[in-house]
Amino acid sequence: MIESIPQADVTGDDTRRDFLRTAIGTGFAAAVLPVVAQTEIRTDSAGLAVGEVMIDVAGYQVPAYRAAPAGKTGLPVILVISEIFGVHEHIADVARRFAKQGYLAIAPELFVRQGDPSSYGEIDKLMAEVIRLTPDAQVMADLDACVAWAAKNGGDTARLGITGFCWGGRITWLYAAHQPAVKAGVAWYGRLTGPVTPQNPRHPVDLAGELKAPVLGLYGGQDGGIPLTTVDQMKAALAAAPEKARASTFVVYPQAPHAFHADYRPSYRQADAQDGWRRCLDWLSRHGAA
Repeated sequence: MIESIPQADVTGDDTRRDFLRTAIGTGFAAAVLPVVAQTEIRTDSAGLAVGEVMIDVAGYQVPAYRAAPAGKTGLPVILVISEIFGVHEHIADVARRFAKQGYLAIAPELFVRQGDPSSYGEIDKLMAEVIRLTPDAQVMADLDACVAWAAKNGGDTARLGITGFCWGGRITWLYAAHQPAVKAGVAWYGRLTGPVTPQNPRHPVDLAGELKAPVLGLYGGQDGGIPLTTVDQMKAALAAAPEKARASTFVVYPQAPHAFHADYRPSYRQADAQDGWRRCLDWLSRHGAA
């Protein structure tokens, strides 16, 4: 368990709260400190059942943050997939936002076997020691277990959606190609291409023809890590894919950088994030995941 570590106070326009995660769904990773507090959206838990649950994956217990309307069953299910920083306060807040919309939202800690993302202060080290060592196959199995857990705990998995941010955006594309029960996915600025490794043998562009459900891609035109040429590659791959995959589409926000939905970071762009959120909910509803 990592102890909460307060940093020096900052005065002026950029008031910040700096602390590390003490439990799933709380705090932030050291690598993204300091947090820009004045832009953070806070979603309360009134009327919700929230908190950590443990999901069994072949005998291994994977922690997940769960948020759902209290006392309700038969709920549509949304898997919320984190950035490289794990299930921190922002991801838990997104889960609560979905719960306020009537979803059983599950945000699993998919790096738990490889390490604790919140303890890393350097992104390069986090990538080398945790993220790149996390196999896609392991992630797919963990998400399958989340779906099975949801079916036994108030979820209607006939109405299954998935959304994810950055690393989780890439996973959203992969899971929509892996799991036939998925009705719709929304990928926020997830990488579409990349090097082939034992952990990442295929990327979204390679799996376009295998999508079981349509995916909405929300991307930034000023994203330095995801060139728009790769979006064009994915569009071309989708155009040659079967019908369900061809229903996928992209919205590119011309002036948005990477992580424009992350309201705890300077990259946040309120208008684009709000438009993306509206489109996300509409996409899930239109494709049977609501």
